[in-house]
Amino acid sequence: MLYTSPRDKIRILAQKPSVFIHKRLRWLTILSSLPLFGIVTAFGIAPNTSLQDIPERKIVRTLPLPEMAISADTNSAFWRQENIRRGDTMAAILARLEINQQDKANFLRVAKGSKAMRQLKPGEVIHAETTADGELLALRYFYGNGEQFLMEKADDTYEMSEQSAEVNTRVSVGSGVIESSLFAATDAAGLPTSIAIQIANIFASDIDFYRDLQKGDRFTVVYETSHDNGENTQYGRVLAVEFINKGKSYRAVYFQAPDEEGDYYTPSGESLRKPFLRAPLEFSRISSGFTNARFHPILKQWRAHKGIDYAAPTGTPVMATADGTIEYTGRKNGYGNLIILKHRGEYSTAYGHLSAFKKGIQKIKYVKQGEVIGYVGSTGMATGPHLHYELRINGVQRDPSKMVMPAAHPISKRNRAAFQRDTKELVARLDLLRNANFASAN
Repeated sequence: MLYTSPRDKIRILAQKPSVFIHKRLRWLTILSSLPLFGIVTAFGIAPNTSLQDIPERKIVRTLPLPEMAISADTNSAFWRQENIRRGDTMAAILARLEINQQDKANFLRVAKGSKAMRQLKPGEVIHAETTADGELLALRYFYGNGEQFLMEKADDTYEMSEQSAEVNTRVSVGSGVIESSLFAATDAAGLPTSIAIQIANIFASDIDFYRDLQKGDRFTVVYETSHDNGENTQYGRVLAVEFINKGKSYRAVYFQAPDEEGDYYTPSGESLRKPFLRAPLEFSRISSGFTNARFHPILKQWRAHKGIDYAAPTGTPVMATADGTIEYTGRKNGYGNLIILKHRGEYSTAYGHLSAFKKGIQKIKYVKQGEVIGYVGSTGMATGPHLHYELRINGVQRDPSKMVMPAAHPISKRNRAAFQRDTKELVARLDLLRNANFASAN
């Protein structure tokens, strides 16, 4: 084998450049053809060679991706909707809309004393125009009788107006069947969440919408919709509703007497606003009932459980089940954070294991039914987040599920004629919907 040193190669190249280049090209041509010849030769010599015997080699390469320009335009505006919840305040709604602290403070200062802010009705909708960084540009709220609250931002200041809105109000109807939950049923029926919340609030004293619902329960509802210049649809108040739960029919119609607040009644004029709600949470489940003998999970002994435990995530709003005055707020033994409300007559209620009290609750003397007073937690002797709720009569705990509570006042005699006249068509619509649903089911 001949060996040519690098120096000799340089010398030969210098002496015979044309010969060298010619030979180099010839060898490059031969080498470039080897893969093709190799493939043909391989199949010619070993056609039955198993492909499984060929070794595999995985090659992983990192491919650089082109840099993407990410838009961070925080000035782009968009409209958002937020449903008003039972016991809501405007400050709480602005917090859920993620409005920045400066705009929130300015809004509340300008809106102080507004008629609309005193009429935040559960189930109705707040419309807000915001930017991505939490700036509030405008807020609109239709609070009844065709009246509109409008707050607009101009030159970093807010301008408020309350006026009659040019809207086209219609009466719409809907119906649904319970398969799993009320919200799932209203979604399937094409109804908004605000309608489901109103239905739950209307029958809150008669139906526990967590425990009492059964598959096959059904509802029909008559409600208002308003259209702003044919562009936006606003879902308004429920006017009439029937809910069939466990084969029993519950009906409600809305009526507002002159110079009085509107409310819901049965078609015969009985008020649906009972003195006490069935439960202090909108949707929850009972984890431990009222009993004289329960094995305590922490004390490891049998003892009476003089209340109802509602399991719910930490932070779930807790409502006052009746109008009353605040008798106690603070920490107390196994109750943890506790609120006690004194109601009319000999009644009082207690709410224990709270994670926190509603801001400013210690300064409030009187609360209304459905108002948020605190939040579910696990303070005191609790193994997990839940609300411990007690109904007391003359200071003694009683089982709420077995108590016959006093009835609310029915329609007064002076308003009965107007009530029958105004609700006659609503009852007729419920009858029509029931008959239509019955016919389609058969």
